[in-house]
Amino acid sequence: MTVKDFIAVCVLSATLVSPGSAQVAANSAKNDEHPARNFDRLVRDAHTPKQYQALGNYYDRQQKQFMQQAAEAKVKWEQRSQNTVGVLAKYPRPVDSAKYLYEYYVRKAAEAGSLAQKYRQLAEPSDAELPQKQIYAKSDSVEQPAGERFTL
Repeated sequence: MTVKDFIAVCVLSATLVSPGSAQVAANSAKNDEHPARNFDRLVRDAHTPKQYQALGNYYDRQQKQFMQQAAEAKVKWEQRSQNTVGVLAKYPRPVDSAKYLYEYYVRKAAEAGSLAQKYRQLAEPSDAELPQKQIYAKSDSVEQPAGERFTL
C-alpha cells in the first residue's frame, strides 16, 4: 500500500463517517435549540391532569430557583447598603441596582408560585370529570333533616 492509497482510504473513511455524525449533531441541536418553544407548546396544548401536574412541578422549581436567587441578591443588597457614598452619588447606585434585582427575583418567584398553584388546581379532577358513582357517593353523604320525608 502506497502513501497515496493510504491517504485515499483515510479521506474516504472520513467522508463516510462525517454525514452520520453531522446528522446526529443536527438532530440534537434541533431539539435543544429552542426549549422555550417546546415549553410554550406544552403550556398551550396541556389538557390532561398529568400535563397540568408537570407544569405545576416546573413552576414550583422555578419558584425555588427565584427564591434562592432573591436570597443571594438580598445579601448583596445588604452588603452594598452599608457602603453608601452619599447623596451626590450617581444614579443608579450599586445599592439601588441590588435592591431592584432582589425585587425582580421576588416578583418572579411570586408569579411562578401563582402559576404553579393554577396548574395544580387544573390537575385536580373536577366533579364533572369524576365517574357517576363517585358523584352519587358524594351526594348520598348529605344528611336529611330529621322528620322530613320525600314522597313521590
